[in-house]
Amino acid sequence: MFLKKVDGPRTVTLPDGSSMSRADLPPVNTTRWVASRKAAVIKGVAAGLITRAEACQMYAISEEELESWFAAVRRHGEKALKTTALKQFRQP
Repeated sequence: MFLKKVDGPRTVTLPDGSSMSRADLPPVNTTRWVASRKAAVIKGVAAGLITRAEACQMYAISEEELESWFAAVRRHGEKALKTTALKQFRQP
């Protein structure tokens, strides 16, 4: 069996006790960002599975966009990642 060499860990343990691997991350060619995919990227970065720079490069997103996802989760939880909830959680 051939395993692709990657920098960093292959799996990490999340704060809730579950484990996450690189296979749990969204596909690299993702263009439709639903809340669950954003949450998976955030969990992966927060747990050290991938770095912020690697996430931005892999998914072709800006540092500001990734930071806005982190800020939304910090302030309001994962439900704030939904596009339909932007107006509800937007700061005046």
